[in-house]
Amino acid sequence: MSGSLNPSSLIRLLGGWNVGASPAYRELADVVRLLILDGRIALDVALPSERSLAAALGISRTTVTAAYALLRDEGFLSGGPGSRSRSRIPSHRPGHAANDGGPRLSGAPGLAVPDGVLDLAYASLPASGEVVHRAFAAALTELPALLPGFGYDALGVGPLREAIAARYTAAGVPTTAGQILVTSGAQHALNIVLRTLGGRSGKVLVEHPSYPNALDAIRAAGCRTVTVAMPAPSRTEAPSGSAVPAGPGARDAGWDVEAMEAALLQQRPAMAYLVPDFHNPTGRLMPDSQRRRLVAAAAASGTVLVADETLRELNLDGLSSTPMAAFSPAVVSLGSLSKSHWAGLRTGWIRAGEPLIQRFAAARTTMDLGGPVVEQLAAAHLVNDLAEPLPARLAALRENRETLLDLIRGHLPDWEPERPDGGLSVWCRLPAPVSTALAVLAPDFGIRLAAGPRFGVGGAFEHYLRLPFTLPPEKLESAVLALRAAQDRLERSPQLRRNLPAPPAAAIA
Repeated sequence: MSGSLNPSSLIRLLGGWNVGASPAYRELADVVRLLILDGRIALDVALPSERSLAAALGISRTTVTAAYALLRDEGFLSGGPGSRSRSRIPSHRPGHAANDGGPRLSGAPGLAVPDGVLDLAYASLPASGEVVHRAFAAALTELPALLPGFGYDALGVGPLREAIAARYTAAGVPTTAGQILVTSGAQHALNIVLRTLGGRSGKVLVEHPSYPNALDAIRAAGCRTVTVAMPAPSRTEAPSGSAVPAGPGARDAGWDVEAMEAALLQQRPAMAYLVPDFHNPTGRLMPDSQRRRLVAAAAASGTVLVADETLRELNLDGLSSTPMAAFSPAVVSLGSLSKSHWAGLRTGWIRAGEPLIQRFAAARTTMDLGGPVVEQLAAAHLVNDLAEPLPARLAALRENRETLLDLIRGHLPDWEPERPDGGLSVWCRLPAPVSTALAVLAPDFGIRLAAGPRFGVGGAFEHYLRLPFTLPPEKLESAVLALRAAQDRLERSPQLRRNLPAPPAAAIA
């Protein structure tokens, strides 16, 4: 179960719903349906009773009863008259398989993409060229000193752990090498944490939307997700004069901390997995005030807060934030070089207290006995010289971000992109719930997409699409023109949208 919504919380989400364009019960049902599809009402949440909601809205109970009945008929609410109705996604929606509650795993990473197809399912960069090559050359000169050893080390080689610890200390989080465990990427790190802390049928709180591979890992571990919806972004005026959703780093959106605090208190999950630093997929940066509140709420509920900092270095606007671990030694931090340098390094880490690191190391040995030594030696050089490739990479990403936003405004004016504070992608609200349909059609137009529902639980986010800006400007233009062509085809053939099959599971990064 994912808790319940009280009348005041639902009214806050409804906004100005009653505009008189159609019967009040239908307007109320339409707005609640969109809130469920967009993930702003999490799945399996109990809605307010008909009587309490009617009283809070100042409308007749008959109106609320009719709205709930319509949503139950459509499959968006479970339960019957006289019982608490809970949010759900109907399993018979076109293009969606039945939601049986079982694992929904993506395809194997590295899925081959045909030549000439622009891959927008991956938000990742090519290697930082000479910098990575130079680090491996240096690593090879250091390797002979380690050859007399066995080469097994569940914690990771000393130079890399020391370099990572020094980075945390410089960021205001005093850290020793004993508080670091080196992993084969952040996904490997999360799997180790889940195996240690999650437990079978344990609860894990996540943002909604969230990183698809993390959601897959939670399901595969047998844990239950407790979703808390991200609030809708504030809006600002784009340079062209049109209203465009804005990232919250310098404004007032961010995370729904009140809802997260309530979920932690009600559900008491074993873990909370959050991406506070340039959230994937929205690109938002969590303000320090919200970090402090969430750390306190997690401590009160006995929840281990796990902060994924894989995108922390991709700070496009130079916004300041404090690492989550600075607010409590109980926070577990995950990091990686995959986004800042190259995914091919397969180097990540866990930072936590030493007793917990020892537990993670013991769990890790049931999965593997350590990472490749040469890659770790090279990674130590990259961590020690982290600033070298970043200024040029950030400058290129800033240009790409503005290029993509301009292209969307010019060619897809009815799309609503949220301007990210950092990271590698833009989260777009579509004018209609066609994300899956676009993903199915996309290869016909030379692009590959990750449909919005891959970033949620149970089929939410059909109104959304994540678009990376990691391609060069000329390829971004080709991609946006292809998106416009795919959208035009859907608009000309509504029947096509209803009859499209679900897209094949795709690898996402």
